[in-house]
Amino acid sequence: MEPDVLGPPYERQTIDLGTDDEGPVVATLVRRRAERPTGRAVLYVHGFVDYFFQTHVADFFAERGWDFYALDLRKYGRSLLPHQTPNFCHDLGDYFPELDAAAKIIREDDGHDTLLGMGHSTGGLILSLWAHARRDAGLVDGLFLNSPFFDINAPWLVRRPLAAAVSRLGRSAPQRILPFGLGTVYGESLHAEHRGEWTYDLAWKPLAGFPVRAGWINAIRTAQRQLRAGLEIPVPVLLACSTRSFKGTKWHDSAALADAVLDVEHMVRWAPRLGHHVTLARFDGGLHDLTLSGPAVREKVFAEVGRWAEAFLGAGPTNVGPDAGDPAGAAVPGSREPAADTAPAGAPQAG
Repeated sequence: MEPDVLGPPYERQTIDLGTDDEGPVVATLVRRRAERPTGRAVLYVHGFVDYFFQTHVADFFAERGWDFYALDLRKYGRSLLPHQTPNFCHDLGDYFPELDAAAKIIREDDGHDTLLGMGHSTGGLILSLWAHARRDAGLVDGLFLNSPFFDINAPWLVRRPLAAAVSRLGRSAPQRILPFGLGTVYGESLHAEHRGEWTYDLAWKPLAGFPVRAGWINAIRTAQRQLRAGLEIPVPVLLACSTRSFKGTKWHDSAALADAVLDVEHMVRWAPRLGHHVTLARFDGGLHDLTLSGPAVREKVFAEVGRWAEAFLGAGPTNVGPDAGDPAGAAVPGSREPAADTAPAGAPQAG
């Protein structure tokens, strides 16, 4: 391990992944040790146009005895090399080698006996497919999916017939740039120089994102079709999302209280296809990355994750006292009030 750009107590390890059609490939594993380790660890995987910078998430787990690891996937963030197309892949299975390597480091090299996979957006889709593919290997003990990318946020004609046509183009001309992108609304809701409270590297996470390419859409569509056909993830899954989506392309104050990237109803619809043990939690006022929502919503998200981990992963007490770390991560001692609308994934949902 070497020092990370976040500074102490964060350190990082470069994972050599050989070469692909663009040249050398690496991934980067970031680590933040708990002061009182418990043998438990988290492996965090970011979304599209993203990288790990959410130190308050690491603090929440570290304060509870979890060592926190975050993986900057190939061609993202710390792992993006000058000769590479940012955030591009031909198949989401391309990311499995770095996930395998990270799990080996966490379990074998660092000696952890419990591993929680945590994936945001595209990272949630990638982790789901990986957990399914490695279901007999015992690599993870649970998954926390934060607004996973289970379907394309567009009308049916776009996300089905048009997406199929784009997928065919992606197989013959994968680097073709498509005439649409992410827009700036979500980025504006996050970054401190605009309407948000967070500071991060705009070279690694640009406000309007990176160009969307046909080959990437083909990879996403292929993965989403596999998920919708049904996975067999054998461990408990917590899927969390907002109660509403924001559909506009220009800023409106309601974008600060909704998922401005994906359709949350797609997540709810396809959650039961993950496996037989799926819990669904929805948070009113949540952003696309729930952990970057406003303080009151963050507090509910962390409290729910803590209770879920205690119940299903045998994680032990999640309360660490009123003086420990980020107040957003502190559960209320003795409280039995629900932190969110929660239900088994097959149950009807309001809102």
